[in-house]
Amino acid sequence: MDHAEVLALFDRELREGARPDGPGARVERTGDVVRQTAPAHGWNGVVWSALDEADADAAIAGQIAHFTGLGRDFEWKLYGHDRPVDLGRRLLAAGFTPEPAETLMIGEIAGLSLDTEPPEGIRVVPVTGRAGVDLVADVHGRAFGADASWLRHQLLDRLAAGSGAVVAVVALAGDEPVSAARMELVPGTPFAGLWGGGTVREWRGRGIYRALVAHRARVAADRGCRYLQVDASGRSRPILERLGFAPLTTTTPYVYAAAR
Repeated sequence: MDHAEVLALFDRELREGARPDGPGARVERTGDVVRQTAPAHGWNGVVWSALDEADADAAIAGQIAHFTGLGRDFEWKLYGHDRPVDLGRRLLAAGFTPEPAETLMIGEIAGLSLDTEPPEGIRVVPVTGRAGVDLVADVHGRAFGADASWLRHQLLDRLAAGSGAVVAVVALAGDEPVSAARMELVPGTPFAGLWGGGTVREWRGRGIYRALVAHRARVAADRGCRYLQVDASGRSRPILERLGFAPLTTTTPYVYAAAR
């Protein structure tokens, strides 16, 4: 895999050429910024920009005005290779708060190690309706210590749309949900994104996360995808590298709260 070539393809297909990620969302290009505007429980933010020192501050102010005018918190998704080089500092000065940086990792499915199966006593169940969505949200809340109401709304909306663009799974130990994850396919591109992989604390270190990555990768291959993309935390990066994913750049969410 040519890393520079794949990163350029990622930027072109998933950022500059972004598609709405769910019902009610729309992608708009304003100047040299591509953003998504979505319902309150959806993802609102900037996915791509091509700015320089002369126009960056005005572009930032324009996005703040747009989203705060709608009463929406939003995220500027900054990548390590974005320009200008001080864009992160400018976002901070404009009132954004950075969340922990992650590593953009991409794997070419044909070269990944996908023979991993769930550990003994764990079964992986596809999510097809409200009951499964509730299990995914329960795992998310326990694994990340965060409110999962937005995730419940998003998954219900996307499953109801019937496009097949989202694949969610939950890992069960008996009847107890212990891990969950989802995959978002991007029609018209060779990419699928792996999101939300989380395991409750007492079940970590047993290979469940790795098994869910392999499970989703096999589904993506069956759907004709070539690449998998993950925004990896420091905990998941080594697992993904062992499966064959490569780190291409960093990504940092800069969050702006409309209440400001």
